[in-house]
Amino acid sequence: MINIGGIVSIILFYLMILAVGIWAAKKQPVGEDDSEDVMLAGRSIGIFVGIFTMTATWVGGGYINGTAEAVYDTGLVWCQAPFGYALSLVLGGILFANKMRTEGYVTMLDPFQDKFGERMGGLLFLPALCGEVFWSAAILGALGATLSVILNVDIEGAVILSACIAVGYTLFGGLYAVAYTDVVQLGCIFIGLWLCIPFAWNHEAVGDVMPENSDWIGSVPMREWGLYTDYCLLLIFGGIPWQVYFQRVLSSKSGHKAQLLSYVAAFGCIIMAFPPIFIGAIARATAWNETAFECESETQCISSNHTSMILPIVIQYLTPSYVSFVGLGAISAAVMSSADSSVLSASSMFARNIWKSIFRQNASETEILWVMRVGIFVVGGLATTLALTISSIYGLWYLSSDLVYVILFPQLLMVVHFKDHCNTYGSLAAYIIGIFFRTMGGEAMIGIPAVIKYPWYDEETGEQLFPFRTLSMILSAVTLVVVSEVTQHLFDSGTIHQKWDILKCIVNIPEDALRVDDLHEGDMMMAHTVIKYSATDEMNGRINPALSIEPEGEEEGDPLQVKAPTFTTPAGQVKKRLVGEVISPPVDVDPPKKQGQTKL
Repeated sequence: MINIGGIVSIILFYLMILAVGIWAAKKQPVGEDDSEDVMLAGRSIGIFVGIFTMTATWVGGGYINGTAEAVYDTGLVWCQAPFGYALSLVLGGILFANKMRTEGYVTMLDPFQDKFGERMGGLLFLPALCGEVFWSAAILGALGATLSVILNVDIEGAVILSACIAVGYTLFGGLYAVAYTDVVQLGCIFIGLWLCIPFAWNHEAVGDVMPENSDWIGSVPMREWGLYTDYCLLLIFGGIPWQVYFQRVLSSKSGHKAQLLSYVAAFGCIIMAFPPIFIGAIARATAWNETAFECESETQCISSNHTSMILPIVIQYLTPSYVSFVGLGAISAAVMSSADSSVLSASSMFARNIWKSIFRQNASETEILWVMRVGIFVVGGLATTLALTISSIYGLWYLSSDLVYVILFPQLLMVVHFKDHCNTYGSLAAYIIGIFFRTMGGEAMIGIPAVIKYPWYDEETGEQLFPFRTLSMILSAVTLVVVSEVTQHLFDSGTIHQKWDILKCIVNIPEDALRVDDLHEGDMMMAHTVIKYSATDEMNGRINPALSIEPEGEEEGDPLQVKAPTFTTPAGQVKKRLVGEVISPPVDVDPPKKQGQTKL
C-alpha cells in the first residue's frame, strides 16, 4: 500500500527547495552573461551562506545514510567519514584554499592546465568527472531504493523526480541556487533528524542504548589495521581534490575567508554526524521482531543487503507518522544537496577546461555558459540513467574515488606548491603508474579480480588488507617527481635533442607560447592561448581584470594609475577586458579615416 502521507511530505519538501532554488537564481545580475559568475556566484558568497554550502561539500545523502549504516553494521570506530572528511577540510584549508583562491583560479583543473597543458589537463579531468558522476548516481540510486521500500512507490519515478528538481534549479541558478538551497537542505537534515531521535529512543522495542550493553562502539581486528589505515588516509587526502570543494573555495570573497570557511565547515561535519550516529546506535539496540518491520528471517531481521537503509527504516518504524514525514523529507533534501553540487562541478570543468581550453579557445562567454547548461543537463541525465540501470554503482564510485586519491592528490600538491619540480612527462607517467597499481589491486564490488596480490591478501574474501591505495598514491607521487627531474636534466644538458621534446614542455616550446609563470601581474597578453589568473581578494564579480593595478591609498585621479582597458559591446555596454581575451572588431564598421583624407 502506498504511503500517502509520506509522499505528501516529500512533495512539500521538494517544492520548498525548488522555490528557494528559483529565488536564488534571480540573485544573479540581470543580463549577466559571464560563465564564471554562474560557476562561482560572482565570488560573492558571504560567511553565513558560505558556512552552510562548504559544510554541504560532504554532508549529504551518502554522508548521513553511510554514518548510520557504519555504526549499526560495524561500530563507531569504523565510522571514519565524519572525522576523515573534517580533517580533509582542515588540510584543504591549510594547503590549498588560500593559495588557489589568491591565484584567482576558476576550477580545480586550472593549475593542472597552466603547468601541464590543456590536453594533460583534459586527461586529468577524466577521474574527476567519473567521481562526480558516479557519486551523483550512487546517492540517487540509494534515494530511489529508500523511497521505494519505505513509501512503496516506483523507484524510477522517485529517482527521476529528484534528479529533475536538482538539475532544474542548478540549470538556471548555477552556484547561486546550489549555495542557497544548501542552507535549506542542511537545516532540514539537522532539524528533521534531531526531531526523530527522542521518539525513536523511547520506542518500546528499543533497549538500553548505552555502549556497554548494545556494543555499537565496535573494534578493529589486528589483521585489518592496514585496511583501516588505508581507508582513513583515503578519506583525509582523497577528500581534497574534488571540484565540489574547490567550487566553494574559489567562490569565497578572499583567500583568508576560504580558509576560514574550510575550518568552520570541518566543525560542521562533526556536528552533523551526531544525529545519524545516535540513530545507528538506536538501531543496534532495537529488537526489530517487536516492531512492525517484517523480518527477513527468523534469525536475522535486517540482512547486510538492507543495512544501507537503516536510517530510513528507523525513521519509518520507530517514530510516529507525523515525525517520520519530516525525517523522510530530510533524507530527500540531503540527497539533492549532494546531487546538485556534483552536477554543477562536472559541467563547470567540462565547459571551461575542455570546451574552452581544448576545442573552442575563442568561445564567447555566452557560448561557454550554454555549454555548461547543456553539460548540467547531460551529467544529470547520465547520473540518473546509471542510478536506474547499474546495480553496483557504489562499486564504480569507490573505484573512481580511489583514482582521485591516487592520481589527482599528488599532482595537485605538486602544481600548487612545487610547480618547478614537475612537468608534463612526469604527470603522464604518474597518471599511468597510479592507474596501473590501483586497478591491479582489484575491486570486488564490480567484479575486477586482484592481479597483484599485496601482502596480507585474503584468499577467501578476495580482500586486500594491505594499504595498497596509499601505496599506489605514493608510487604515483614518486614517479611524478623522478620522471620530471630526469627529463628536465636530459633535455637541459643536451643529452636528448630538443626535437624529441614531443610534449613541448621543456626545451621545444613554441615561440608564440609563453608560460603563465613567466608573466608579471598586469601583463597584457593578446594570445588567447595564455591565461593569467590574478588575485581578486575582496573584489566580487569577474576575475582577471587586466592591468587593474590600483595601489592602495592612491587617489582616483592619480595620473600614475593604470586603468583597466575596456571595450564596448555591440549592445553598447562598456566592459573590462580580461587577460588573454581577444576582442574581435565589429565586422560592419568602416575603418577610421586618416586626418585630412578626402573621400573620392
